[in-house]
Amino acid sequence: MKFFTIIVTIIAIVLIGYNSTEIDFEAPFEGQSVVALITIFASLCAIALLQILRLSKKVDQKLKNNS
Repeated sequence: MKFFTIIVTIIAIVLIGYNSTEIDFEAPFEGQSVVALITIFASLCAIALLQILRLSKKVDQKLKNNS
């Protein structure tokens, strides 16, 4: 599971990097810039969810060790 979360996090970071180059800062809410902004936001959400998943797995493991 840890390997999966690391790989998906790296992919999300690469997507953020690529899409940040696609934003037209002259008109950020028109055309392809909107798609790039949505993809950046979705990648940030994916990273946050993966970090929550990783943290919940750590808590679950500690609870199993204490029982």
